[in-house]
Amino acid sequence: MLAEEQARLRAERGWSYRELSQKVRFDHTYLHEMETGKTLGSSEVIRALDEVYGTGPHLSQLRELARDSAFRDKYQRYMQLEAKATVMHQYSVCVVPGLLQTEAYARELLRAGEPLGGDVEEQVSARMGRQDRLLGDGSTDFRAILDEAVLRRVLNDKRHWRGQLEHLVRTAGRPNVTVQVLPFAVGFHGLTNTDTMLMWMPNGRPVGYVETGYFGELTEEASSVERLRLAYDRLRDLALSPPESVAFLEQLMEEIPCDLPEST
Repeated sequence: MLAEEQARLRAERGWSYRELSQKVRFDHTYLHEMETGKTLGSSEVIRALDEVYGTGPHLSQLRELARDSAFRDKYQRYMQLEAKATVMHQYSVCVVPGLLQTEAYARELLRAGEPLGGDVEEQVSARMGRQDRLLGDGSTDFRAILDEAVLRRVLNDKRHWRGQLEHLVRTAGRPNVTVQVLPFAVGFHGLTNTDTMLMWMPNGRPVGYVETGYFGELTEEASSVERLRLAYDRLRDLALSPPESVAFLEQLMEEIPCDLPEST
């Protein structure tokens, strides 16, 4: 709808792409790509178009709807691929990966992201259901590299935080799960500030997903996935070994008393 509306507004005024380009000060080829649906366009160019066309926030509002729809489509595609994956490698920057979260951890995390409410319990249930693929025959081979920041951002309820650490140690003991910790001492690296997931389909085809802040990007293009894989492999070599990582987690557990009172 956004692309068609842009084309309609330009056609009504009889402007060429070059004429419109001069008015909004964005390249004419970029404007053509927006009208043909090849790109959504930045919020800056959309605001400029609204101003030139005198349409108030009309195009900006359409862009928000289009962006939300594109995100939902990509997320649905990601979930379909995750359900099929036979091998998954994840690097987590700030939070415990969803496949390794306890209910208490997921609940506190999701509540923090839903300050005005929302069906948090339904989301928690769905997240716990996704973890079934790590269990039983034919379970997914899962490797997680956790930045040390993940393990320094504790839950408000220390009992629940200790439970999360215990869960990580237990899960790391499964034959199909590997957990590694990337210590702060490593410094900057190729995936700094970028949550990354690599998934291999039953036919061996790899797929990549990266997330920064509120936005994620799914990539199935071979060369892009290969760059992510190489960056991940370098990160794996920098991380603590699996036994060292378990020892790191156990040391964190020792810092938390076993007989903590229940939070109110």
